[in-house]
Amino acid sequence: MPLDPSFIGRTYPPSEPYEVGREKIREFADAIGDLNPAYRDPEAAKALGYPDVIAPPTFPIALTLKASERIITDPSLGLDYSRVVHGEQRFVYSRPVRAGDRLVVELHIDNIRSAAGNDIMSIRAEVSTEDGEHVVTAYSTLVARGTAEREG
Repeated sequence: MPLDPSFIGRTYPPSEPYEVGREKIREFADAIGDLNPAYRDPEAAKALGYPDVIAPPTFPIALTLKASERIITDPSLGLDYSRVVHGEQRFVYSRPVRAGDRLVVELHIDNIRSAAGNDIMSIRAEVSTEDGEHVVTAYSTLVARGTAEREG
């Protein structure tokens, strides 16, 4: 079943706060094999001008992917996730994610288009503190294989 293009522009309300802990940052850095001391040692982070340890640049995937479940499981959208491949991911930062941040994620469906029998959906996740300070925007593209109506 093709995705409904009327979902373009839809916004999902902010998620519950995600509290970023030092241990989560260290675990993530270990998982990706990044030994940067600013991800583990508060003094190393302070030497760089940050109040506490900072997270690797791809860390926001830990909270944006979870938040994206609201789109993925939205029954009115009708996305068959068994047909989805992740097409793209990028992050645009205002500042690094830091230990102690309490972050919320607001989701936007920026585009849905069809190409070669596939539906391609662009999602934007605005990550900010509970107080509204923008931290990072995560852009992702999901490709639902073989769900679009064929032209022709």
